[in-house]
Amino acid sequence: MGIDFGPERWDKVRETYRQWWAGELGRPIIPIELVGRDPGRPEPGTPVLSQATCADFSWSAEAIVDRLDYELSRCVFLGDAFPYVNLSSFGPGIMSAFLGARVDNSTGWVWFRAPNEAPIADIHFGYDEGNVWLKRIKDICAAAMERWQGQVLVSMPDLGGNLDVLSTFRPGERLLLDLYDCPDEVMRLCWESHDLWHRFFSEINEVLQPVNPGYSDWSSIYSDKPSYILQCDFSYMISPEMFAQFVRPELAATCRRLARTVYHLDGPGQLPHLEQLCAMADLDGIQWVPGAGVPGCAHWPEVYRQIHAAGKKTQIWDGFDAIDAVASQTGDARWIHHRVFARPLSDEVEVRRRLAQYGIE
Repeated sequence: MGIDFGPERWDKVRETYRQWWAGELGRPIIPIELVGRDPGRPEPGTPVLSQATCADFSWSAEAIVDRLDYELSRCVFLGDAFPYVNLSSFGPGIMSAFLGARVDNSTGWVWFRAPNEAPIADIHFGYDEGNVWLKRIKDICAAAMERWQGQVLVSMPDLGGNLDVLSTFRPGERLLLDLYDCPDEVMRLCWESHDLWHRFFSEINEVLQPVNPGYSDWSSIYSDKPSYILQCDFSYMISPEMFAQFVRPELAATCRRLARTVYHLDGPGQLPHLEQLCAMADLDGIQWVPGAGVPGCAHWPEVYRQIHAAGKKTQIWDGFDAIDAVASQTGDARWIHHRVFARPLSDEVEVRRRLAQYGIE
């Protein structure tokens, strides 16, 4: 049976998202995958690509893509959903591995370990064309483009943020102390990282395009132009003044280099930076993630009102009730993107009913 998604549906996705990015859609973006469709073939023996399996290079890139094809063939794509492969399965901040960090997925989740402990002045980021992780990702992207011929969108891997990558090589409190003791060295590495980040982004896109039907990342937000969800989770631990010095300039430079950008605002510790983010003219959206142990998306009206007042788009979690709540709090649902969520096929009638409430067939 294969993946149930044809060219005419991709045309609809492109037009829907074009209108959403332009503020012309008149409703939120709500992508839903129903899981349980008959894929029409036996389950392959290849494991599903994930953070737990990404370090197993014994499977060919073609076999990995074949298993992904099987999983996508089990889905029915409703609302604004589309067939999509999330390459965050290589871990949050895979650029650290491109720069020489060791990948540790022994817990089932990917962590990056510095190859050695070195003073910050002795750390220099450089390009390694033989890096096995970069090659593996490129090989999977190439196999996916050959297999699907534009039927499935393959995301950019989670490359990581500037200080987040640097914190792999200066772990614990070391980088925090460096901000005070060696600010020039921190800035040097931020800009070395910036240049390499964009080199990696461009090289992977050269494999994906022009066959890939668009651009996305781990957020699943679609764009017909180069886009990315930016982050600096390390900023949870620094003041707005340090954010302005060490984070914002690099973010602004990346916003100018990419057509569309969203910032991943992760946890209450990053809320002191929200005002600065809202003031960034070239930043298109802010994804607020409340985090564990605090109320969900529906319980932060002051955050969403500030984001909306700044003219930014946002992405939320927590289902239809959260969409209803945030739309009610701000008086406008048009700027909202709900992250793709999966439901069992048995929920189809209820899902279609809720989609229809937002005018989505």
